[in-house]
Amino acid sequence: MAITASPPPSSGTCAVAKSSIRATSSGLLSFREAPAILAALRKLDTEADAIICDGHGLAHPRGFGLACHLGVICDLAAIGCAKSRLVGEHRAPGIARGARTPLHHRGRRVGTVLRTRDDVRPVYVSVGHRIDLAEAATLVLRCTTRYRLPEPTRLADALVSRLARSAA
Repeated sequence: MAITASPPPSSGTCAVAKSSIRATSSGLLSFREAPAILAALRKLDTEADAIICDGHGLAHPRGFGLACHLGVICDLAAIGCAKSRLVGEHRAPGIARGARTPLHHRGRRVGTVLRTRDDVRPVYVSVGHRIDLAEAATLVLRCTTRYRLPEPTRLADALVSRLARSAA
């Protein structure tokens, strides 16, 4: 779990071990992930201003992804920032950092396809709760420095990988 505080973006990490009793069915990631994330949020000594999820918000087959669930439960600004697209169509964004293009699904804009580094695959940003899409994309870009992913999700991924290696 990683959180962001703004301005300027900063993050903290915390690990919570939870056994998963549910297999992930397509589109139901939040039922597996949310309990552990909520437990991690409770352990942090810093209150989060926003949550950037490694998953989707409105750009989800059911229109309500992990970022929506966490945002509503915590009543915090929540952003989905995914590595791959679950729904919708889009044109390719320009190749420069900060280039973006709308992601539409069934005639409705559900996200932004955002290039976080020059000539690197984009990420899919969508609203989860209490933030608009432009602000969500701006925050994701501000939290993205040397890597494709925003620091909070990159740090969380690195922490999980380290813990998995040490448990093996």
